[in-house]
Amino acid sequence: MSQESFSSLGKIEAIKKLYEGTPYTAFDSCWFETAGKGYSTTKSKVLLEGIDFDLTYFPLKHLGYKSVIEVTGELYAEMSHPRTLDVILGISAKLDFVQIKEIWEGVVAAAREHGYKKVGLDLVPSKNGLCISVSASGETTLLEAKRRPAAKSMDLICISGNLGAAFLGLNVLEREKLRFSKEGESAQQPKLDEYKHLVGAYLKPELPANVLKELTDAEIVPSFGYFVTRGLADSLRCLTRDSGLGAKVYVDRIPFAGNTFDVSKELGIDAMTAALNGGDDCRLLFTIPIGKHDKFRHDFQTFDIIGHLAKPEVGTVIVTPDGAEIPVRAQGWDNPE
Repeated sequence: MSQESFSSLGKIEAIKKLYEGTPYTAFDSCWFETAGKGYSTTKSKVLLEGIDFDLTYFPLKHLGYKSVIEVTGELYAEMSHPRTLDVILGISAKLDFVQIKEIWEGVVAAAREHGYKKVGLDLVPSKNGLCISVSASGETTLLEAKRRPAAKSMDLICISGNLGAAFLGLNVLEREKLRFSKEGESAQQPKLDEYKHLVGAYLKPELPANVLKELTDAEIVPSFGYFVTRGLADSLRCLTRDSGLGAKVYVDRIPFAGNTFDVSKELGIDAMTAALNGGDDCRLLFTIPIGKHDKFRHDFQTFDIIGHLAKPEVGTVIVTPDGAEIPVRAQGWDNPE
């Protein structure tokens, strides 16, 4: 593909070219009609170069994909089916059409995977690096909304995958970037082969695209849902705040990737702290009625049951294998060590 510049294409033509070969239509109005049959939800996210991502090691297609995942997970947490997506790319002078096309390809891949009906795009100039603004709308049917049960003590706390991997993956990438950037003979080539899962968890997180349909088919309706992107501790505190109940999460039930503890030791980062307060995991947390325990364990084996709601006076606690209950604070937990 020949190198193309925005100055030669112009904004309108560039957007038209980006839509070529996708199932979406350029300049189409992103709306949908509920006809009184449901509730609409909107979630937004802004990602800034140098704060939310580093283009030194972040593949552009993965970046576009992840930007959609960031808002789609928020919809799923509220049992809202994705409908429309609006993307605004703030483009700095160092990026040309070919690079923006890679980002857009990632956006389209995620949008198709998660069933968005319409996708809007605008391109604007940026003086401070790449900026990605994503806004997604979704719909919850009236029946789904009415079926959502009130939270009760002993409701199961369930998570859609391992925790802490993305934060450790980010730290591995930062370490290798630092080694590579050294001058002269001290510079080292990045070594990432043994960290593929952790690095992948950060660069290209994935969501179960059929989770809402599967919950409906199984006749399981969560009492609460959260998208875990700022660490498990943050979501647990939101859960106890919103439900008015306490929460117990058991250390030995929190899922970790296979080499998490080895890498955390290598990096000098406590694995439990990475899970509770690391961020970027992109996991779904649901509270499931205790009466659905057996069916949920059988039908949703990619989820882990890590704890349960409790009486309000319990607060938000992590339970160690010997039974000690350690309070979860705003910035993680009170590590007894």
